[in-house]
Amino acid sequence: MRCQYDCGSSEHRFSRRTLLGGGLIGGLSLGLGGLLTRAGVAEQVKSKQQRILNIFLHGGVSQLETWDPKPNTDTGGPFRAIPTSVPGMHVCELLPHTAQQMHRLAIVRSLNTKNGDHARGTVEMTTGRKQMPGTTYPHLGAAAAKALTPEQFPLPGHILVRSAGSGNGQAAYLGPKYASVTLSDGKPPENSLRPESLPSEVSERRNDFRRKLNDRFAGRRRTADTDAYTFSYDQAEQLMARAGVFDVTKESATDHERYGKHEFGQHCLLARRLLEADVPFVQINHSNYDTHFENFDYHIEQLGEFDKPFATLIADLADRGLLESTTVCVMSEFGRTPKINKTYGRDHWGNAWSVVLGGGRIQPGAIIGKTNDNGTEVTDREVDHGHIFHSILQSAGVDSRSEFDVGGRHFPIADPAKDAIRELLA
Repeated sequence: MRCQYDCGSSEHRFSRRTLLGGGLIGGLSLGLGGLLTRAGVAEQVKSKQQRILNIFLHGGVSQLETWDPKPNTDTGGPFRAIPTSVPGMHVCELLPHTAQQMHRLAIVRSLNTKNGDHARGTVEMTTGRKQMPGTTYPHLGAAAAKALTPEQFPLPGHILVRSAGSGNGQAAYLGPKYASVTLSDGKPPENSLRPESLPSEVSERRNDFRRKLNDRFAGRRRTADTDAYTFSYDQAEQLMARAGVFDVTKESATDHERYGKHEFGQHCLLARRLLEADVPFVQINHSNYDTHFENFDYHIEQLGEFDKPFATLIADLADRGLLESTTVCVMSEFGRTPKINKTYGRDHWGNAWSVVLGGGRIQPGAIIGKTNDNGTEVTDREVDHGHIFHSILQSAGVDSRSEFDVGGRHFPIADPAKDAIRELLA
């Protein structure tokens, strides 16, 4: 009999393997170890591209079965806590491979986002703002792309890798240029290859003619919409010339084996290709952690997929010299209740949960905040989505406390009432 394990909300109308996609940032600065003003951005981007990798575990991964285990308590469940590569730091035994990479990562164990709704939690974690009626903020990826994409970069600056299903990285008022390019099932963007029946010289003549018409039109009635339209065509042309970047089959058989041939493993391998190509923001979605029923069995399965590919990706980024310029975050929309319900599940819980960060300026091996003995409340260094948002951006060298200029209007890059977690940044 099929187990209906999720909460039945509109966020979970797709299958378990359906991944759901999601900040105001922008960022006028980029840095190597600190924060730079706009004047220094262009040259620094050329010399050392900063990137952000966000892994979103949709449905709400359990902090007790991952980053903040509470064995031998009334809430702890059946799993042990195991030592990691950081002395004194323990994670759940469902993450043996990740445990050996924790000297490159940090845990924030003290999130209190005061939210248990899937849609709202997804929005708030990926924008760093409280969701308010009538107000839309850019996704972290859109803002990161705006801040970190070099002027003549030939690829999209904001890429979402997901399984088939709903969700995207909205750009809001930053404009469609910074919305996510979605790779469904990890496949290259649709229509990114020139039809074989169309000779290259004919395609070039058509594009030259299009540019002349665009230039003529822009000379009379140029608007932000026409600029975005022109940009999308120009970027598509550049993307077609580099379509091989999205082709994970070009990776070695050994790497396919190391990452795993299942969906999430292949998505992590694709993310490595994209980061090596200096794409400023990549998000991978992994679903579904909404374990109201049989929480422990489902986390064995889900984390069995997540653990090795994620650990392999972190190790590869470090070995290839990319981790110091790639800020990594593993987040969900919320955590799961410490109390185990009558169907051996855990319900929605935003009051005391965890995320993991690493790379960039993140202090490796750090543990920020803590919860009480059975994980029911934060007892030290309480933070929320706004603090995480600031921290990710500042780790990538963006001055998240500054403002973003949109058509002459100034907007705070991130929630001005919040700031980065100081002790999390090196």
